[in-house]
Amino acid sequence: MKAPEYSSYTAKTAPEIPGITESTIIEYFTTLNAGNFTATGALFAAEGVMYPPFESGIVGTDAIARYLQQEAQNIKADPYQGIAEPLENGLIQIQVRGRTQTSWCSVNVLWLFMLNQQQQILETHIKLLASPQELLALRPEK
Repeated sequence: MKAPEYSSYTAKTAPEIPGITESTIIEYFTTLNAGNFTATGALFAAEGVMYPPFESGIVGTDAIARYLQQEAQNIKADPYQGIAEPLENGLIQIQVRGRTQTSWCSVNVLWLFMLNQQQQILETHIKLLASPQELLALRPEK
């Protein structure tokens, strides 16, 4: 059985995301795809929060790394477009569109990031871009 191809880049190379030059965002996707969840969690500020789909916020670098270790095994994120917007208070708001694949499904995703002045992730919201019918079809059967 042939392994599925998840993306046009390997987990060891950084993705090129048109519209995004912030190294923290590039590193987020690189470490996530490499399965280096400790490194992904370390990109967050100490009080940083990750809001996964259908979950409450996960707070802190260690908790984020643990969550990813449990829930993101074999997930490949393929970001393809982004927009960065500096805000008046020195923060940077970033939107990245892409696709996420697992061994059993593929779905369009929008990642919303907020970076602080030290380029740490203060928060990220991960939103699935699918219809209710598509989301129901994603449920694994028991």
